[in-house]
Formats: sequence, C-alpha cells, structure tokens
Amino acid sequence: MNVELFKNPQLHHATAQFFKTQLNVKINELPDKAYSVADYFKSLKSPLFDLIEKLYVVGIVNDETFKNDAHISDFDAQNIDYQTIFVVALDLNQAPNRSQLAQLTRLVNKPANTQDKGNPVIAIFRYQNKITLASLERQSRNPKDWHEGEKISNTKVSMLKDVELEGTHRAHLDILKDLGKQKSQSFDELYKHWQKVLSTQELNKKFYQELSNWYFWATQQVTFPGEPTLQLAHEKNATVEDLLQEHRATNVIRMLTRLLFVWFIKEKKLIPEELFELEALQKDILNEIEPFNQVGTLYAERNKESIYYKAILQNLFFATLNCPIESDNLDKRKRGFRGDGYGTHRGIDYLMRYKQYFKNPDAFLEKLNQTVPFLNGGLFECLDDKFNNTYIDGFSDQMTKGEQLIVPDYLFFGVEEETDLSDIVGISDKKYKQAAVKGLINILKSYKFTITENTPIEEDVALDPELLGKVFENLLASYNPETKTTARKQTGSFYTPREIVNYMVDESLIAYLKNAISDWGGLDDETLDKELHVLTSFDTKIPFADNTELQKEIITALSTCTILDPACGSGAFPMGILQKMVHILQKLDPDNKLWKEVQIAKAQQESKVAFEIEDNQTRQERLLEINEAFDQSINDPDYAR
Repeated sequence: MNVELFKNPQLHHATAQFFKTQLNVKINELPDKAYSVADYFKSLKSPLFDLIEKLYVVGIVNDETFKNDAHISDFDAQNIDYQTIFVVALDLNQAPNRSQLAQLTRLVNKPANTQDKGNPVIAIFRYQNKITLASLERQSRNPKDWHEGEKISNTKVSMLKDVELEGTHRAHLDILKDLGKQKSQSFDELYKHWQKVLSTQELNKKFYQELSNWYFWATQQVTFPGEPTLQLAHEKNATVEDLLQEHRATNVIRMLTRLLFVWFIKEKKLIPEELFELEALQKDILNEIEPFNQVGTLYAERNKESIYYKAILQNLFFATLNCPIESDNLDKRKRGFRGDGYGTHRGIDYLMRYKQYFKNPDAFLEKLNQTVPFLNGGLFECLDDKFNNTYIDGFSDQMTKGEQLIVPDYLFFGVEEETDLSDIVGISDKKYKQAAVKGLINILKSYKFTITENTPIEEDVALDPELLGKVFENLLASYNPETKTTARKQTGSFYTPREIVNYMVDESLIAYLKNAISDWGGLDDETLDKELHVLTSFDTKIPFADNTELQKEIITALSTCTILDPACGSGAFPMGILQKMVHILQKLDPDNKLWKEVQIAKAQQESKVAFEIEDNQTRQERLLEINEAFDQSINDPDYAR
C-alpha cells in the first residue's frame, strides 16, 4: 500500500492514481480543475470554508465505470444517477479536528446532491503530510424512510483519520489494503464492501476476537498469588481446577483493563512509547528480557522471572500512575525506588521495586517523571496488604509465604503461534482448536486507537474509549466454571450497541425536559415532540432559536438533572447522556454565555443554603473556579459544559 502517492503536488492526479493502483477502483475522471470555494459551494456559507485551499471533483464511480472507459466532461449533478459515488479531494491549510472533517464532508456533498438524491461521497483531505479518507454514506432513496430531521446534515460519516504519508501506522495500511482487496464487479458490490471495511463494529469485532484469544491463552500461562487451596475448594463445594481458572481469569482481566487504559492515555502522549518498544527496552532500559515463547528448561526458568510485567508494568501502575511526582501538604508520597536493605520500606506499595532489572534505575525514574501524570484513581491502586501478608497483585520483592507471580514476557512480545483453546473455551471447532495467539503489545500495536468517543454520525475507523467497557463486560462474563462456556446469558452481561444507547439517551432526556419545564410557549404535544427530537439530534437546525427564555430554562433543567444508571455496567448510558447534554448545550449556547450564568447562579444559591458552614473566602474560591472553567484561554469550551 503506497500512500506516498499523495506527496504529488497535483492532488487530483494523486487521488485518481491512488484509487486505481492501490484501491482497485477506477474513477470515471473529470478534467483536472481546481474549484474555488465560491465556484463549488455557490451560495452556501460556512466558517469551515476558510480551511480549504483547493478543491477538486476528481470524478465519479458508478456502474458505468465497471463497464467502459468513458469519461465525463463536466461536473453536472443534475444528470447523475443515485447509484454513484462522488470522489472529491481537498487541500487544507491546517490540521482539522474530526468534527470539522465530518462537517466538511457533508458540505462537500450538498452541491453534488441538488436533487436530494442522497449519493454517497468519498472525500480525501490532505494537510501537514497527512490525509484523511472520509466516507459519507448514502441516504435512503425514499425521503419517507428518513427519521425526523434527517438530512445530509446528520448523515453518518466514517473516516480513516490522520493517515501519515511517511511512517504510516500499520493499522491504517491494513484497512486501506482491505478496501482494495476485493475486485468489485458493480457499484453496489463496491459500496457494500467499503461500508463493511470502514465499519467500527467490524473493527471492534476483529479486535475482540484477537484479544479474547490472548485472554484465554494467558489464563493458562500465568500464576498470581493467593491461588485457591483444597480446603477452599471443599468449603465452596467446587473443584480446585475451576477455582484456579476463576482466580487466574479475574487477575488477567484486572491486568488487561489497566493496560488498555494505559494504551489510551498513551495516545495523549502521557506514557513514553519506549516502554512498549522491544528494541528500546533491550538496548536502553532493561538488563534482560525473554520476549519469545521458546521450548526448553532454561527458557521456562527465565520466563518465570516475568521481567517486563514486574519491572515495567507494575512500576508504571502502582508506583507511577498511583503516586505523585513530588509530595505536597495533602499527599506526602513521592516517586522513587525503595531502599536496598532487607525490610526497608516494607509495606510501602507506592515505591518502585525490581531495581536489579534496570540498566539505569534513575534514568528510568526520570523518564517517567517527565511524562507520566499522577492519576489519583482506584484503577491503579495496589490491592496487596503487605502488613498482613495478603497478596493479590503481588507487587513485592519477597512474598513471605513463598507465593509466586508469573506473567511471562512472551505474553506481551511473543510472535504469532498456534494453540488449542477449545477446552477452556468449551467450543470444539477449528477456530479454537487452531487459534492464533501472539503477544498483547503486538496486538495493540496493530490497531489505531483514538481518545475521541465516536458518535452515531461521526466515526473514526479506530478503537475508541467505549472499547474499555465492551472488553471488560465481555471478558468478565467469558468463563463459567460449571459449563466452561461463555456465561453472558446467565449473568445478564450484554454490551449495548452505540445506536441503542443513543436512542435510550434521547428518549430519556426528552421525557425529562417535558416534565421539568411547564411552559413551552403554547406548543402542542406533537410539535413539541418534534422540536425536542431535533434538539437531541445531530441535525444542525437549532430549535427554540427565537425564544431565549425557553433556551435558558432548558439549560437550567440540564444543570439540575440527575442521571441514574441502574444497570451498573460499562457506563455506556451515563457517558452517552453526558455527551448528548454537552451537544445540546453546544447547540443552544455556542458561546457558553447562558451556561455560565446558570452555573454562577447555582453556586450563589448553594452558598446561601450553606451560609453557616461556608466563609466568604470559600465562596470566592468557588466563583473563581467557575470563571477559570469558562476561560477559553485555559480550557476548551466543552470542559466548562
């Protein structure tokens, strides 16, 4: 896959060549002509047009493209059939965010759909030695099939974002290869293939299959302290084997959840990349590491050392992310290695251990302190109680009862191998009898992660934070000691798709607002329901735009709303409703003026209620905190929301 074609200054030609030679899609090309914003968009207006340097309508792909080599001489949307993809390329003058790319894709689509034919568009955006490939799906041919308020403005955009022209991420290359893998014979065949490849649902499914294979494999390779005994099995009327599997599964899930969280914050450059690069670990950080699963007594003994998990991951989890860099008045802890003497700092689980594994322990500590923040959360709290000699995580140089912690290095860096997982999974088919497994770090590196949550109408074809909930829910229910099969149906653990969450969120908020506000300015029930659905939708239309008082009432109602999620699952519903409330605030109050007024009034009212226990200084500090939250020189406007 050669994305360096886009280094060609002639973007029209580069795009046509890329489709033809790399994606196996021949474009019915238009003449190479750069459109001005005014020429292309006509009367349309948008501040996003300031991002555009040049725009090219490269051509179209339709059934005729597969039949002959005919060329079209001019861009005429009036005569284009519904079964057509427009291919448009744009040079931008700066790097856009995901929402800007999605909105530009929809705007580019509008002149191409003057007849409301709902044709899809493929847009290539080039900027700062990167490209984004964005796909706007086609709408139903029949407007009656559209949901209320559904137009091009809220049609789903899927994108492969920020593809580097040099040093391209492997995940991006894999997806582009998949796009060009199928030699389609018709427009419909091509369109369905591209939709499947650019589906985050398909990507998540593929990732989860690899991850679950690794999980089942890992549970057979690890040893954690506190393993069940014959006495415990007798007390629980269970077998030692089943209790042992449950024990290993719980610990592997906990480790996996911590590492996945770390991988996401690595996307924000908060974790040094070198910690996950085998070459850097071997050359600069660790004295030794045994990254490959090799046969033999010598290798088996070395694997028991578990150097990577102990020296790198445990120190990162418990003594870095869970410890301040420097002590302060509230927290006296400070990052560093424990003392060398026996018993020194016994029971102090926030200090680093395993100094003997490092080439330069001080350099390692300095590297972490330069980048890694103190998160102050429960996820990375060490669960050991060393004073009572109770070990769960096993973050210890010397466990007094001779307990072991074994998490071999090859579980993280091992090359792909074949193994039989059918017994532990409880399914005897080829998929599990000849399951492919490899190191977890190698799996994670083969996917692109994004820290921006996808929405029902904007999807970066990458793994987003919602994945954490999906993985946790599914793996937690993945082993049933009684049947040795998936226990999801028995436990009630089901992952809720984003579209269903969005529907639940919209209906909940609409029902709440109807009850919270008594005067809707004389709107009848049917009209009110339509307006509120537009409000919660991703349509750019703003309801109640001529009624500032009503807008303020809605904003106040959102400020006093309480959300209860009785399912207590992955948090998809409360996170979804938080995002939708922020979206509504963006619509009704783009400059945050009304929202700030509501927050100040709310703080002042709370101060009056708590007057006896709050002094003037405390009240002033609360107001200062609100002002800082709304200061756009410090924070993004959504932070205040």
